[in-house]
Amino acid sequence: MTTERVEEKVRETLDAVALDRVRAPGDLAERVVWRRSRRRFSQAAGAAVAVAAISVGAVFGFGNGGAAGPDRPVRPAASPATPPEGWEPWRSSSPGASERGCLVDGSALYCSGSEYDAAKVDANTGKRLWTVPVNREGDSIDHPFAVRDGVVYAYRNHTAENLPDGDYAGGTDLMAVDAGTGDVLWKVEMPQDDRTAQAAMLIDGAVLANTPSVRTMSALDPRTGKEKWRHTWDKGTACQRAVLSGVPYLLCMRDVEKPDATEVLRLDPADGSATKIAALPGGQQLVGTTGNRMVLIAAQGADGKDLRLTTVSGSGERVSRPYRTMGATATSEVIGDRLFSVSWQGKASAYSLTTGKTLWTRPVGVKLPDRDTMASFPSPVVSVAQGVVYFYSPTGDLSGLDLRTGEQVWRDHVDTGEARPGFGAPQLLLYEDVLIARNGSTIVSQLPRVGD
Repeated sequence: MTTERVEEKVRETLDAVALDRVRAPGDLAERVVWRRSRRRFSQAAGAAVAVAAISVGAVFGFGNGGAAGPDRPVRPAASPATPPEGWEPWRSSSPGASERGCLVDGSALYCSGSEYDAAKVDANTGKRLWTVPVNREGDSIDHPFAVRDGVVYAYRNHTAENLPDGDYAGGTDLMAVDAGTGDVLWKVEMPQDDRTAQAAMLIDGAVLANTPSVRTMSALDPRTGKEKWRHTWDKGTACQRAVLSGVPYLLCMRDVEKPDATEVLRLDPADGSATKIAALPGGQQLVGTTGNRMVLIAAQGADGKDLRLTTVSGSGERVSRPYRTMGATATSEVIGDRLFSVSWQGKASAYSLTTGKTLWTRPVGVKLPDRDTMASFPSPVVSVAQGVVYFYSPTGDLSGLDLRTGEQVWRDHVDTGEARPGFGAPQLLLYEDVLIARNGSTIVSQLPRVGD
């Protein structure tokens, strides 16, 4: 199926989706594909994955806005929050360095913005330590995705030159940067402009990248970028990627609108040899990993609300259970053994991936943005030490819910302004016990005094 046909199917799917009797905004389809020349997810993943992702994703978040419920009583946390040594509350508003997003590693933030493809920031003070300038433009929606052994992995444009017809299409390079100095160690050209979590990931002894073709994953030496091995799948097949304990896996299906099965392959991180470990019915969508298990979801009912959640271990053992959403979902995230979700009605839920039961459903405690604006709702973060799951709204509201019961134990509000359209979604990050809220180029770092 051509890219143009996939985009047509995306439009048809979005136009047909009705959630809680409210259809998706009229221009939603165009918003999804407007960055066609910059983000060919449909080309990289294939029609089956692209349409399945839109179909399942629609149930998880398109439509009107909602508001949080009433405040909950405050209860003590499992352990009081402790600031990292040398940390002080800080706020930064520096355009160009962080609009695309950030990653926390150790005592540093690694960010990307309109002026810098990578910028290191001291997580204790907010001081900028080094930068890697963009290659002509920095209008993407990506940021550094991993740090290991003193190397930061991120993306940048491949070229600053115009095409012969005068248009500009910068392309994409995967790059490795020295975490101490900011020096670029190596760059490898990617075959398309996919900079999602599926484009590259760390495995044992290598960086697994979707290069040199859209149907190939290559293991690159983390210090030099040289290819160690590659795995290519057949034409007419679409494969998603996951990593469990350093071992890469592929979830492959026929590249059609309604695939009949999904095969799970294990790739040997040493040489790339493939072993089939499982086969599941229909087109499965990867939603996350937990420990040594992949978490997959597939729509069952005609309305897409009846879902089936399946976990597959690294050895191929699988457990499948029905899963039903309670209204349209603003965000969902697999963290540890739980699937946390927030509905546009302002309810947060915790679902156990071990028992298959919903542990609690409570008011999330923050004001949600208007669904019609297509504003993204940030993923939650969990402090196991404090026993709290934290939520952040682009409106500036912060809320902490007890991991065991869902009762609100903390709330606050920070002014992070409004994000510029076209850049990375707002984020909530965790640096030890410290919360870091980012919206656009504004970053606020604070310690939640739970139970005070």
